[in-house]
Parts: sequence; C-alpha cells; structure tokens
Amino acid sequence: MASFVIEGGHKLCGEIHPQGAKNEVLQIICATLLTTEEVTVNNIPDILDVNNLIQLMRDMGVTVANKGLNTYSFKAENVDLSYLESDEFLKKCSSLRGSVMLLGPMVARFGKAMISKPGGDKIGRRRLDTHFVGIQSLGANFNYNAERGVYEIMADELRGTDLLLDEASVTGTANIVMAAVRAKGVTTIYNAACEPYLQQLCKMLNRMGAKISGIASNLLTIEGVDELQGTVHTVLPDMIEVGSFIGMAAMTKSEITIKNVSYENLGIIPESFRRLGIRLEQRGDDIYIPAQESYQIESFIDGSIMTIADAPWPGLTPDLLSVLLVVATQAKGSVLIHQKMFESRLFFVDKLIDMGAQIILCDPHRAVVIGHNHGFKLRGGSMTSPDIRAGIALLIAAMGAEGSSCINNIEQIDRGYQNIEGRLNAIGARITRI
Repeated sequence: MASFVIEGGHKLCGEIHPQGAKNEVLQIICATLLTTEEVTVNNIPDILDVNNLIQLMRDMGVTVANKGLNTYSFKAENVDLSYLESDEFLKKCSSLRGSVMLLGPMVARFGKAMISKPGGDKIGRRRLDTHFVGIQSLGANFNYNAERGVYEIMADELRGTDLLLDEASVTGTANIVMAAVRAKGVTTIYNAACEPYLQQLCKMLNRMGAKISGIASNLLTIEGVDELQGTVHTVLPDMIEVGSFIGMAAMTKSEITIKNVSYENLGIIPESFRRLGIRLEQRGDDIYIPAQESYQIESFIDGSIMTIADAPWPGLTPDLLSVLLVVATQAKGSVLIHQKMFESRLFFVDKLIDMGAQIILCDPHRAVVIGHNHGFKLRGGSMTSPDIRAGIALLIAAMGAEGSSCINNIEQIDRGYQNIEGRLNAIGARITRI
C-alpha cells in the first residue's frame, strides 16, 4: 500500500491545469457501446477508475486505441456477449462504481445485461433504485440471481414512457438516457439530473444522432432512434480539481492560476469559496487566486452562522464539501458544513481534530468548524485516506500543516487524481510517494 509523505508549510506559485472530469468520462466511455462506429474521446484523465473502465471495455471486445495524450478511440463493433455473462466480468464490475452505467447501453443495444452490485467509495449507501426502476419502466425485466449475487436484465424491446424520478440521480439519469435513446417512441424524464456532465453526455449523444431536448433542464424529452453514429467528444475539466486547487491556495497562502477551468460550468463553486472569504478572480477562462494572509467567513444577512450544504445541480456538489471543511479550519469565523446527500463523508474529521482543528461533529451529516484564522497551524500527522474526496482534503490539510504528514492508502486518491504529487510539486509542494 503506497503512501504520501508531505512536508507542510510550502507555498505554491505558478499555473496548474485541471485534468478531465472523472464523473463525466465514466458516462462517456459507457455510451460508446451504443454504436458500432468509432467514438473518439479527448481529455481523458489518466486515473485508476478510468483506466480500469477502459481495460474492462477491451475485455468486452471493444477496440480501444490510444490516439495521443489523454485521447482514446472506442469501437464497439464486435462485443463479446458471452464475456458479459462471465464471472470475471461480474467480478470486475463489483470493484468499479462506474460499471453500473454499462447497464443502460447494454440493454438498449443487446437486449440483455448482467451486473453485480458495483463497488466504489465507502461513503454510505448509494441506491440503484433510480437506475433499475427507470430502465424497468422502459420495458426491461429484472431478476436478482441470489446464487451468483447478480442482477439479470432482459428486454425484447424498450419502449418510451413518461418517468418521474424519485431522486435527481446523475448516474441514474445517465443510465436511463442511454437506454431511452434507442427505445421505440418518446421518453420524458422529469426530475432529471442536469449537471454539466449529464449535459455533456446528452450533447454527445445528439451528435451521434440521438434526439434529446431539454438539455440543462430537469425535464428531458428523448425521441428514440434505431441507430447511432460515431463522433468526437472532449471532456470538461474536472470541477472538483478546480475547487481542490482553490482550497490548496488558501490553506498555503499561495498565489496560483488555475488554467482553462470552463468557468461557465463551475456553477456556484467559486461563490462557495468566496463565502469563506477567499478572493479569486475570473481571467478569461482561468481563475487567479492571490496570496492571502487571512480570510473571513461571511455570515448570513441576519448575522447567523454561515451554512454550506450540498444539493443537486445547480446546487453545490457534495464532492467539494470535504475541501471546504478543511479550508474553513484556517478561516476567521465559524461555519456549519451540512453533508445532505451521503451519510459517511464527514467521518474523516477526526483526523483533522487530531491535527489540531476545532471541529464539532454534530452527527453523520453536520459538522461545525471554528476557524483558527491562521493563529496556529495544523500539526502534521499520520492518517489513512478513507475515500477519494476525503483523501484530497487530508492532502490539503497536510500541505498547510506544520511538520511532515503521512497519508496511507493513497490508491484512493489515485482513483480520482492524475499524477497529483507531480503536478503539485511542479508549483512548489513537497510531496513524496513511498
């Protein structure tokens, strides 16, 4: 098990580029199964979860070619249907959360799919009901094979229908959209997720010949088509990395520029950091963060304590709450962090408390942070990364701490961040992989 050793207290300086968005590319790669023609995808991040999915596509019989730096082509002309029912395939799916999004494309194109319960972060319960109920409503039959521990899905023909989703699930919406584009008739999806990554998927499918309207809203209308063509697609920069870099600059009192962030797709992320008192400027499509000796948390208009909570888009992504929490430990003032969407993502705060942070964990969903105002720094320590987002938050804390820190289980961080130590060391960090 690899570890990071971080020497804290070093300022960053210079420019850094965010990688392609993990949460988008997992959907995009799965969607390439919907056509026999070649689909080329640019700006694919070189991270563990994505690389595992690419290898799974190869194992399925998809022709995958590396076309250059962060660019791959996928041609799903001769998919091995027998492999899709094998124990090896099911075992690989169980360790890869993104594999659940193979379900919609496989049922739409091949009329059947088998999938085991997907793995991923241990951040609490993540239901698959939206995926299953949505695709079932299109005409698929579901059966749970208890002996093998897998879901078996069959559909002689998918037919369009009207859907009202019980939750605005991003991956659930993506799965239903990918199934509906090749269903007979018209499908409407109300309470659909409308995150930029879902918008990107819909735009790509339309270039492939799909007929999707209502993109960027929570009401999608999909007119099914018989076949889709190939296309070229470029993945957005990762908004979670952009937010992580803003947090690193604040914690280390550094001046950096984050390049090519696709600012219009960041939503309220910049404003959320401004609420903690962090100054940042939009310069074209870049974000400039000046060095700040201190930053003060805002209060609400009535003077009550600031609350920062996650919500479906256009609300704040839950993936950044851990970063905002860490940044708040060195702010002036107090803030309530409310993690509404997952019940275990705040359980890393005990490690921050050990480092000297003043945090009250109210329950699995809420934590009150009392900022130090850089009055004294966090102390370096030894810790283990429980999941991707907590891992990057602990890395940020270690970069701003006094002394050295060791973060174990960094394979979790590798799942979501491409060569993170190399890119950060290039602008002044001191991170060693051991």
